[in-house]
Amino acid sequence: MSTCLVTGGGGFLGLAIVKKLLARGDKVKVLSRSHHDSLNGLDVEFTAADITNAAAVAQACQGCDIVFHVASKAGIWGSDREYEAVNIEGCHNVLMGCRTHKVPILVYTSTPSVIYHPQAKIENIQEDIPYPTQFECAYARTKAAAEREVLSANCAELATVAIRPHLIYGPGDPNLIPRVLKRAKAGQLPQVGDGTNKVDITYIDNAAQAHLLAAEHIQEAAGKAYFISDGSPVVLWDWIAELLRLVNVPPLKRKLSLGTTRAIGAVLEGVYKVLRIKTEPKMTRFTAQQLATSHYFNISNAKRDLRYEPEVSGAEGLRRLAEWVNATGIDNL
Repeated sequence: MSTCLVTGGGGFLGLAIVKKLLARGDKVKVLSRSHHDSLNGLDVEFTAADITNAAAVAQACQGCDIVFHVASKAGIWGSDREYEAVNIEGCHNVLMGCRTHKVPILVYTSTPSVIYHPQAKIENIQEDIPYPTQFECAYARTKAAAEREVLSANCAELATVAIRPHLIYGPGDPNLIPRVLKRAKAGQLPQVGDGTNKVDITYIDNAAQAHLLAAEHIQEAAGKAYFISDGSPVVLWDWIAELLRLVNVPPLKRKLSLGTTRAIGAVLEGVYKVLRIKTEPKMTRFTAQQLATSHYFNISNAKRDLRYEPEVSGAEGLRRLAEWVNATGIDNL
């Protein structure tokens, strides 16, 4: 039995990791800004603290065998300072906590966005693709900076590894799928691009499984980053169309080219910045690019080093997702 800390353990991915750790008999500690109802009834030691609170983070690391650093500021809109504080400084606090209390293993939740560049061809790529010199959003930039620090910190005393799951989905998703479905239901979701682009997606259980495997096989994984997915890309707009069919939402009617959508995103970004609007624009250049271009990854390194094989197939993941949406109701997501 290991003692594990999960930062952001009440969130979508963090909670899935917590449940898997508990299922195998580990002692689990959770650090989160506030208590989540999702943790009720679970045998966890909870600490309410911000990841930017270095003292609280260090205290939570005490006595741990493994730290899973999942907490981050996600999304693609917000102040650069907030992204830097949470994603860079928060990650640095976790590293310092691990060093102070001699935690031997740190598993960091990264993202494929750390290597994304709009001019890059991201099709069946592996982890040796370099970081870009410029980023289109603060999220990608700050996650890349944090990943660099985590991997460079790998040493005999602290083994570190970064997991890059792409587009996590499944029951309980609070962000990605609800936004897609609500916009589609309201007639506000156009198809962007020609509809043939392929993308990788990752069912929630598969993403959590990869984190546990990374800790289990840390000797092979130390100092490395790994792309994670369901194992084969989907044609994005076909996948969305099938999901809409399964949850009884009418098919999409509008189509926009990538160029038009990026232009709309650029205008909205400018307006929101000038007017200091804090909510995320309905379109950004980064989002347009993600919706219209292919981006999928070769996960052979994860299969070899982590012994990773998706425990839930893409077809089964979609079925479970639709079942949850229908039981919950789109308006209640």
